[in-house]
Amino acid sequence: MPFVNIKITRDGATAEQKAKLIEGVTNLLRDVMGKNPQTTVVIIDEVDCDNWGIGGESVTVRRTRG
Repeated sequence: MPFVNIKITRDGATAEQKAKLIEGVTNLLRDVMGKNPQTTVVIIDEVDCDNWGIGGESVTVRRTRG
C-alpha cells in the first residue's frame, strides 16, 4: 500500500488542483510500479509560509524580497 505525502505552501492551491495531484500521483504509481489505485493513499499537507524555511529563512521573507 503506497503512502505519498505532498507538502505545499498554503497560498492558494484550489480544490481542483489538489484533486488533480491526488489523481495524478495515484495514476503514476499504477503506471510505473503497478500499484493498486484502491490501496494508494495520498495526503496533501498545506504549510503556512512562515513555517517553511529555505536557506535559513522563511518563505514569507523570501517572497517579500522578491
